[in-house]
Amino acid sequence: MTYKFITTEPLGKGGEGGEQKTWDAVQRAFSDRTCIGYWRYPIFSKVGKSRKEPDILIVDAQLGLVVIEIKSVTIDQILAITGHRWEFQNYYTTSSNPYQQAENQLFSLLGYCDREPMLRRKVTGRALICLPLITETEWYQSGFYQLPSCPPILFKENISSWNEVVSQLTREQTPQRPLPNPPLRGEGNGINFSLEGLPAPPSVQQKRSNIRLPPFEGGREGDLKGKGAGGLGFLVKRIHQTYPIIKGTPLSNQQWKLLQAVISGTPVFRTKQRVKAHSNTILKTINGTPQQTRGSILAQVRQHLSEFDLAQEHIAKSIPPGPQRIRGIAGSGKTVLLCQKAAHIHLKHPDWDIALVFFSRSLYHNIIAQLDKWLRRFSSGEIRYDEIGNRKLKVLHAWGGKKQPGFYSTLCRNTGVKALTVNDIEIKQPHQALAQVCRRLLEDTAIPKLYDAILIDEGQDLIVDEPMKFEGKQPFYWMAYQALRPVEPVQPEQRRLIWAYDEAQSLESLNIPNASELFGEELGHLVTGQYGGGIRKSETMYRCYRTPGAILTAAHGIGMGLLRRGGMLTGITRVEDWQAIGYEVTGKFRPGQQITVKRPSEHSPNLVSKLWQGSLFEFIAYRSRQEELTALADNIFYNLRYDGLKPSREILVIVLGLGFEAMRLETAVAEFLMSQGIDIYIPSAMDCNMLHIDKDNRDPNKFWFEGGVTVSRIHRAKGNEADMVYVVGLDNVAKDESNLQLRNQLFVALTRAKGWVKLSGVGSYALYEEMWRVMQSGDTFTFTFRHPPQREISVTDVGEVRSRYQSGGRNFQNADLAGAQLAEADLRNANLIGAMLRGANLQQAQLDGAKLVIADLSEVDLSGASLRKAKLVGASLKQARLSGADLSWAKLGNADLRGAELVGAKLVGASLSGADLREADLTGANFDKADLSEVNFEGARMPDGSICKTN
Repeated sequence: MTYKFITTEPLGKGGEGGEQKTWDAVQRAFSDRTCIGYWRYPIFSKVGKSRKEPDILIVDAQLGLVVIEIKSVTIDQILAITGHRWEFQNYYTTSSNPYQQAENQLFSLLGYCDREPMLRRKVTGRALICLPLITETEWYQSGFYQLPSCPPILFKENISSWNEVVSQLTREQTPQRPLPNPPLRGEGNGINFSLEGLPAPPSVQQKRSNIRLPPFEGGREGDLKGKGAGGLGFLVKRIHQTYPIIKGTPLSNQQWKLLQAVISGTPVFRTKQRVKAHSNTILKTINGTPQQTRGSILAQVRQHLSEFDLAQEHIAKSIPPGPQRIRGIAGSGKTVLLCQKAAHIHLKHPDWDIALVFFSRSLYHNIIAQLDKWLRRFSSGEIRYDEIGNRKLKVLHAWGGKKQPGFYSTLCRNTGVKALTVNDIEIKQPHQALAQVCRRLLEDTAIPKLYDAILIDEGQDLIVDEPMKFEGKQPFYWMAYQALRPVEPVQPEQRRLIWAYDEAQSLESLNIPNASELFGEELGHLVTGQYGGGIRKSETMYRCYRTPGAILTAAHGIGMGLLRRGGMLTGITRVEDWQAIGYEVTGKFRPGQQITVKRPSEHSPNLVSKLWQGSLFEFIAYRSRQEELTALADNIFYNLRYDGLKPSREILVIVLGLGFEAMRLETAVAEFLMSQGIDIYIPSAMDCNMLHIDKDNRDPNKFWFEGGVTVSRIHRAKGNEADMVYVVGLDNVAKDESNLQLRNQLFVALTRAKGWVKLSGVGSYALYEEMWRVMQSGDTFTFTFRHPPQREISVTDVGEVRSRYQSGGRNFQNADLAGAQLAEADLRNANLIGAMLRGANLQQAQLDGAKLVIADLSEVDLSGASLRKAKLVGASLKQARLSGADLSWAKLGNADLRGAELVGAKLVGASLSGADLREADLTGANFDKADLSEVNFEGARMPDGSICKTN
């Protein structure tokens, strides 16, 4: 199935057989159409005391919106239908209103469409019921079709392939007889169920003259064998024949794009129309000619909806049945996505205990606002986030304060242990202090299982270095993992912990939050592969919506040190990992090799880049701090007076540096701006122009204050954003330019910008020259790879496997490495039990002693690989290429090697008892001392070139 079909939760639970069959049929039938399909799209309508979302939503460029409600009942389970009310027996519910429910959900979606002038009354809408266990004949014989309220229905035949239909009807041998058409509902709102007069394929007509077959598109047998048909071409036709509840008009390409954006929920992000800060500043006039201002650009940007992002839609709308890791570059929308996910989970499972956790307290109000928007969106405005009254969905700071409970303090309260505060800990670094109290709690008591799902934002902020760990695990994450109830009792390690992060924004520890780092090597496999329904355990968000491409690429370039004279300091050294974050790469990362990385503009869809004619990113080095601050004040005055920017939320000043050095510069900047008549705000203060904040009279959640320009050090600024960002004090980074934490500070500061950045520092340093070279490179960097960096970053599963192996990790059980490029990889003694390696390239790989029991190695290329003493019992090696491979003393009992190429392979002493080698090519293979008992060689080409006729 294609990626355009989104399964929001895995199917397969009891009673969902009919649902799965219907969903599979829809995916096959619509595979070639311009559409998006959702299993359980999150638009919840009131059904009795609970809320229910549509089973299937199809968003189609021609058909518009189609809602399908599925009832997996047999004809005998339907007792009666009275109006919209259906009554059941021996079913999970005694009654329901399926069609009315589908109509309500459809109207909610059409209501969102009608809010957009371009789509108002333009989108067609249909609602249908699907009865996957009932044939059309059974429905007619029951007499239900005669009811005036009979809705449009899809029957068992409509979701079956042609062969299934013929098989079913052959068994029934139903005599053909004329059947009356069902009455049309309302203004023709029904479908003509008559199948009379429609031709069957020639091969069927002669044998099946007394069997009624469902309609299909075309009259030739070949018509049913094309892509997306398979007997299901008539499903689309049947839906098309259903008279729409709302009849729209054909959509233009622009309207179709807008419809996708509306369905994904992007109107949630729409900002209110700007009220200009000064009446004469929207357009500046020079010599009578209107000129661009930043305010006029922002006015245009805020009228525009973000484009539909299918990859992000998959991540946001899915509920994984276990852990999930989300890596997103700066500005990709991680916080928004987690809020959307939390809202969806809460509405879908209102009885679950859910925590949305974060570290930066300045994000509190933003997260509450985002969560509230998504709750209202998914409930058609009926549900809001109630900070006090909602006991099932909680937004929690990781630690907590005196007046505001946090995740740690909540666990303490439930265990009867006193919650420690910053004052109780000698360590003053916040992330280390939090790790210390979490470690103590883990040591002192068993963590109660209070939650069904925990979502963690800015996950890199909760990481500490090795000495601070708890039994080799990250304390906060292990505490959170322990606080979760298992998804299924039979799989206690599967717990719904979802964390989002960007290691490039780590301001303290440089450890990367992969599963082995968080939970220890024994659970290092938790987020490799995927769950049912195609829900991935690890996701990467590579499109940046916040920051213009020119600024983002410069931030990556300077943050990693790509153009540094001494070679890169940190970053990605594998082509596939660069591609995963949205870059194109030429060259190989080998010492002395030239590398070119380029970021395509479509991966940074920021409108300011397209509209603004001037420079988005400027850097100036001044001779003195006084000159730097004078220029800063002049620029802010210009923004306020001529650009029409607001001081709060549209302008932000970020100060670089560590410790007291950064504190002194923050105060100096704030004092100077105040002396120039510019109101400023220091985060957590109770008012503007307060330089000294009383610890007993402050608001740690506050980052903005109306009327004041926020001046902040980097730790408080992280997670926030502004249109115009000033980054002051680059010299504090330049003095220690190889310090990765300082480079990360610079990266974070630059990527706070939604529009423009002005970077400044004093003096003259090598970093300044590097910065200018980075800026001149635009979206493409060409450099010589000199040596492996201090800190290597892996993004993909393949990259992580290599990195973990190099650092001593060996547990890759159940890893999903299908199609992976692992040629010449060293994976000796690795645990790959149950791993998915279908189609992977493992040429010349070192796999001696590896555990590959019941692994899927179908169609894998292991040419020339070394698998001495490897354990491959029960493994699937169908069509695998093993020519020249060394499998000496390997255990291959009951392995499936059908059609495998083993030309010249060494199998000295190998155990092949019960293996299946039918049709395999064993030319020149060496089976000396091998155990070949009960091996099936039928059709195989033997080592001497002969064909084995019988086993």
